[in-house]
Amino acid sequence: MSLESSAPLGRQIADKARRRKLLKENPAPFPNTTRVITISNQKGGVGKTTTTVNLAAALALSGARVLVIDLDPQGNASTALGAVHREETPSVYDVIIGDKPIGEVIQKSSQVENLYCVPATIHLAGAEIELVSLVAREQRLRRALDIFLENQDQKFHYVFIDCPPSLGLLTINAFVAAREVLIPIQCEYYALEGLSQLLKNIQLIELHLNPELRLSTILLTMFDSRTNLATEVANEVRQHFPEQTLKTVIPRSVRISEAPSYGQSVIEYDESSTGALAYLEAAAEIGHRGIIGKVATHGS
Repeated sequence: MSLESSAPLGRQIADKARRRKLLKENPAPFPNTTRVITISNQKGGVGKTTTTVNLAAALALSGARVLVIDLDPQGNASTALGAVHREETPSVYDVIIGDKPIGEVIQKSSQVENLYCVPATIHLAGAEIELVSLVAREQRLRRALDIFLENQDQKFHYVFIDCPPSLGLLTINAFVAAREVLIPIQCEYYALEGLSQLLKNIQLIELHLNPELRLSTILLTMFDSRTNLATEVANEVRQHFPEQTLKTVIPRSVRISEAPSYGQSVIEYDESSTGALAYLEAAAEIGHRGIIGKVATHGS
């Protein structure tokens, strides 16, 4: 390898080392109260489940206690977290439809300490229809989650809810259960398509069902620094949502795409990768941003 060709590689290694050093020196404090965050985007293929799993793993590795609720009938978050979610497995379906306590369906991650999952099974595909006739159909997940969190000896710092890519009763349950919404937006053409409708839906939920709900975070995903388009999309999103958009962007990464098939987050699959580092940074930024004025001691 020539000196010229090795120079960019050397700069990349040095940049990664600098970023990891910053993360180590500035750990995010834990929130005083549980942050319940719904990850949502009606547009598919934007990295919604990937973001849920990797933010959860990153925060758990920092010492936070984290719960992921898989509300997508495809069960991809359950797969990526290594959770059992066969047809007969007790799951979020039994919580929402059968009033089973979350404590009876929760699974502990075998790979990451402090990380837990409420899995989704194929039964969830029919839940939309079954919910229609149930009393307080929009509130069922909120009620179950509130009871679960109130009865924990050890506090959960974060709950992430992975939504299906559509606005039905499952997604409405997620919005009602959450206090915050995180929207992943891909840095590609038509990235903002459908976003205005999603924001209107969030406002409607806030007005009629959950006055605590707010759009707290936007995360730019699938960023390719080699293209002008990615930069233009990122600038446009930051212009429209300057306060909500994280500084951290998630790059396009083969490692991020490969990790779920091994039942792992990208941080477990290849911690040295650029994608893993970006999710660690995004998680730390969420931790720092979310507790302004309410700082708890790290590790408490």
